[in-house]
Amino acid sequence: MDRFSQRCSQRFSSHFFQMVLLLLLHCHIAWADGEGDNDPTKVRRVPRLGIVVSDADETALKTGLSELKSLLDKLSQSAHEKKLLIPDIEVYYRAVKDNLEHQEFFTQKDVKKAFELLETGKQRAIGLLTPWQMQTGLVVRGFRSKLDGTVQPYGLVIPENYRHGGEKEFRLDVWFHGRGETLSETNFIDQRTKNAGYYQPKDTIVLHPYGRYSNAFKFAGEVDVLEAIEHVRSQYRIDDDRVSVRGFSMGGAACWQFATLYSDRWFAANPGAGFSETPEFLKSFQKEKLKPYDWEEKLWRWYDADDNVLNLFHAPTIAYSGENDIQKQAADVMEKALAKEGISLVHVIGPKMGHRIDAASQKIIESRMGSLAKAGNEVFPTTVRKLTHTLKYNRQYWLTVDSLEQHWEPSRVEAKVKENVVSVKSGGVTAMTFEMNPGFAPFDLTRPVTVRIDGQQIQAPHALSDRSWKYSVHRSGDRWVPGQKENNGLVKKHGLQGPIDDALMSSFLMVLPTGAAINEAVGKWTKSEQLRAIAQWRQHFRGHARIKNDIDITATDIAKHNLILWGDPKSNAIIKKILNELPLAWTAGSVKVGSKSFSAKDHAPIMIYPNPLNPEKYIVINSGFTYREYAYLNNARQVPMLPDWAIVDILSKPEPNESIYRFAGIPKAADFFDENWSVKE
Repeated sequence: MDRFSQRCSQRFSSHFFQMVLLLLLHCHIAWADGEGDNDPTKVRRVPRLGIVVSDADETALKTGLSELKSLLDKLSQSAHEKKLLIPDIEVYYRAVKDNLEHQEFFTQKDVKKAFELLETGKQRAIGLLTPWQMQTGLVVRGFRSKLDGTVQPYGLVIPENYRHGGEKEFRLDVWFHGRGETLSETNFIDQRTKNAGYYQPKDTIVLHPYGRYSNAFKFAGEVDVLEAIEHVRSQYRIDDDRVSVRGFSMGGAACWQFATLYSDRWFAANPGAGFSETPEFLKSFQKEKLKPYDWEEKLWRWYDADDNVLNLFHAPTIAYSGENDIQKQAADVMEKALAKEGISLVHVIGPKMGHRIDAASQKIIESRMGSLAKAGNEVFPTTVRKLTHTLKYNRQYWLTVDSLEQHWEPSRVEAKVKENVVSVKSGGVTAMTFEMNPGFAPFDLTRPVTVRIDGQQIQAPHALSDRSWKYSVHRSGDRWVPGQKENNGLVKKHGLQGPIDDALMSSFLMVLPTGAAINEAVGKWTKSEQLRAIAQWRQHFRGHARIKNDIDITATDIAKHNLILWGDPKSNAIIKKILNELPLAWTAGSVKVGSKSFSAKDHAPIMIYPNPLNPEKYIVINSGFTYREYAYLNNARQVPMLPDWAIVDILSKPEPNESIYRFAGIPKAADFFDENWSVKE
């Protein structure tokens, strides 16, 4: 088919698709997030394929991109201060370039927006615009992500009374957007120049993170939010004691997650609708029949807010639901979970409202949020409560959980300070540190501190003259003893605890094999999974994975990145080099983890482990993020699908009741490593 015929065919298909979509919307037929998305054999593309851009528009866009790229190249040669502003310009270039190359303009209006973005980028680059870092109102900014080095956009609402160079610090509200399957970078940036959102509180900067598209601000989306907050802090005067998290719909789900996982950071949380956990929401909203593996149920605890609800003891929470909204279920679940901890949830309900926030409820919420902002975050709570299932989220004010009995099981600590006594109750925790910064230790400096922990009493040192105090304890047998736990080998610790998806939440590098595969089936499978992971990182997490061949890996790469290793011991030089130091035996005949052994002709391993070449970083064998296309159809499905390791059948057809669509192969064995990164038997 010639190019003209192909374009005509594509245009017809695209036009027909759009007409059908409009008809569906007109008839109020649910397109996303419904029972129609429960068939794993019919998974629609997310985001959908956009329109075909005309030859004339494509040529003009490419010309504009070339002009903006030249300006960016000139800026890269300029003074350091100007270089720091490159991400604020490059976000316009990358948005248009990526959306053009990947057919992500969904209507002709999107093409028009792209031209506007290019013009704004060029005007920023040549200084025709008022410096955007000085502007008030709606402002688009960008930062360079540590994950993959790509620039990522975010939006701001800057109050009119903000003055560059002033002294007043401003409250910061982080607003999480709802699900938007067509929320490309172009559409997000355009939206952030035209729509201030539900709330614009007085004397408040509102941050609208992109969150790397439509993933409920999980994984790379979670990191995007944290990096955006830090970038805002570096550019504007933010009162660190008055930062809140807020959101609606998918953004409400994100708010529940951030409120429970990082509860000591916020003066308030204001979730609306969304979902607060995985299984019950999918059953009630999606009408899905779940058949999880045991490790999947454990991994739901990563983002399920009801499992982490105790932490809301430190995050004042105002929930909102429409009376008639099916997603009221989220706050109802949290209300019950909080009640079990003795906490009564403030739940504002919009009378007769569906999936939106009514004006009267907005006023009630803003009044309460304003009062909470006056109080601000707790500076030094005398009672600290922490519940975690993983060392990834191990801090709460002056308490740090250093090690656990078993990852993905509930671990709780309650610590109270009264006079010179720290009273602690714990469960599932094997080491912890108390650290009070200078000026905050509330002890009599002339007397020692007593730590009473789980029925034991330990005499600890005095607080220091600057009123700081730091003390660690760990379990030895059935007793608590002073000091940090000595570890002579590998241990799970904060930032190095797994599971597989965690490796893609810090800087990572995809390492491609250059040798021949161990056999044809493994070679074909690893190649397919490698290409899929790279493509899906761009499509779903809106970045570009760093890629390098195995024979080109340097000491700097090993020092800076988690290494995502594709291939096998024969095809990938790095896998071959480290294989003997992994809990994995892989030959031409078999693949074995612990006592689990399978034929290497039709099985392959998937694994995360501390890198033997740099134990402060991970290696991953043959996996990107572990959930797949079926999970894109509902954000509650976007959870880790594999634990620390698995052996999968890469050839056999699944049984009728097997959920192969969720995995890279049929899992034949899978588990978490223990707290010493050893295989559980």
